[in-house]
Amino acid sequence: MPHSLVPLPYPHDALEPFIDARTMEIHHGKHHQAYVNNLNAALEKTPRLFEVPLDRLLAELDSLVPEESRLAVRNHGGGVLNHNLFWKSMKPNGGGAPTGMAADAINGAFGSFEKFKELFDEAGMKRFGSGWVWLVADAGNTLKVTSTANQDSPLTVGQRPLLGNDVWEHAYYLKYQNRRNEYLAAWWNVVNWDEVNRRLRG
Repeated sequence: MPHSLVPLPYPHDALEPFIDARTMEIHHGKHHQAYVNNLNAALEKTPRLFEVPLDRLLAELDSLVPEESRLAVRNHGGGVLNHNLFWKSMKPNGGGAPTGMAADAINGAFGSFEKFKELFDEAGMKRFGSGWVWLVADAGNTLKVTSTANQDSPLTVGQRPLLGNDVWEHAYYLKYQNRRNEYLAAWWNVVNWDEVNRRLRG
């Protein structure tokens, strides 16, 4: 079956005042939808790939996807999966310090939550142009902060995404204009640590 746009797990205005409703409407309904449409168009050339879960498709891109479709699947498939993760990484009345496994893992890997935030925001600011900043687990299950360009997924380099923030301008420009630092700071108020714990367990 073709891929479809996942519904937002909350209303468009649920993350106000940190992320405004109009940005959410455009980001989800226009940008994310376009990635879904373009991914489906790329996979039409090899219909059997519709049956492959998207995370596996990206993790095994070189072996599963024909070369002529690989870049489109990497770009648009990454766009679909990254956004699927992104919406669930946030929730109304979220934020605060991590709890449970996330707290233990972050403190163990980075020394403290504040140090982790510092590294995460620094990576987000240093990402030139468009991309993402991530908390990932590598093949040895070690936590790291990293960033990817464009819509590249950490899965393509063997890393499991646990938490990600979108630093494309369309994620923040209506409210924050060019002030990416303010967006990064505000975003911590909507982080869904329950979802991070779920991904750690998974």
